Amino acid sequence: MKSKRGYRFILLLSCLILCASTAYTSKAVAIGSVDSYETIHGNLDVPVRATWVWDTTQIRSNPQEVLNFAATNKINTIYLQMNRDVKIPDYKSFIRQARAKNIAVDVMDGRSAWGLTESREQIASFLDWIEAYQAEALPNEKFAGIHLDIEPHVHPQWKINQASVITQWQGNVEYIVGRASRMKMPVAADLPFWLDNYKIPGSTMAVSSWMIRKFDSITIMAYRDTAAAIYSVAKDELAEAALLGKTISIAVETKQSKEGDFITFYEEGSAYMEAQLKLVEKMASAHASFNGFSVHEYTSWKTLKK
Repeated sequence: MKSKRGYRFILLLSCLILCASTAYTSKAVAIGSVDSYETIHGNLDVPVRATWVWDTTQIRSNPQEVLNFAATNKINTIYLQMNRDVKIPDYKSFIRQARAKNIAVDVMDGRSAWGLTESREQIASFLDWIEAYQAEALPNEKFAGIHLDIEPHVHPQWKINQASVITQWQGNVEYIVGRASRMKMPVAADLPFWLDNYKIPGSTMAVSSWMIRKFDSITIMAYRDTAAAIYSVAKDELAEAALLGKTISIAVETKQSKEGDFITFYEEGSAYMEAQLKLVEKMASAHASFNGFSVHEYTSWKTLKK
């Protein structure tokens, strides 16, 4: 009996040590990402409130208009698409001005083909550009993180060989996350809310679960126009991310949509949208993973009726 008790004690102690080691490792990785973000952006004591800027030429032609809109609408994060036609000094100047207003700028890019292995060279070129930029930029000119909008589900291959596309997508994500880690940059990705309906090939794990585990944070495209519907489609990912110690930003749409009026706030306007987001926040705040909202996108939000 004594021998069995001793064995059980040793086994229990070993499990505790292993769990503690794993937790410490995970925490170290998470803290590393957060620290690198905070070094650049400063401490965010409020949830993320972000928007996408797809037309990067705006930072050259109308930087103050973009930043004034951001300040007026309490935006603290901008997802800025990388555009090689925009000169490096323009990026530096814009980020300096954004930082002065306590607005973080994440470098953003992606296309459906980035879910395929054949696009690895394009992805590498994107990451090479970021690495070179970060190396020469001053601290207040650096991008705060990397934001991806890949969406392989809109690629024709998704309907032809979905399992293969998912596997290739995983490979590209592994590559991106590895490169981002070496650059000490947090990396986030846009995901549709229904991705949990698809499984990793040869596994029972949902694709969304795998992605949440891999990225530092996720932006869930919960494109609906009522608080109840938005929370309903995002709550599962919020719950899972909370268990994994990850964060979720809930995204909503302001562009006119051919998929239906229920997808976007285009018809209702900004006042209605803000009222619905406040209701969503009350519900979503029950999850430790909830980290604010991302409104798609700058141009359509700017012209949204009041």
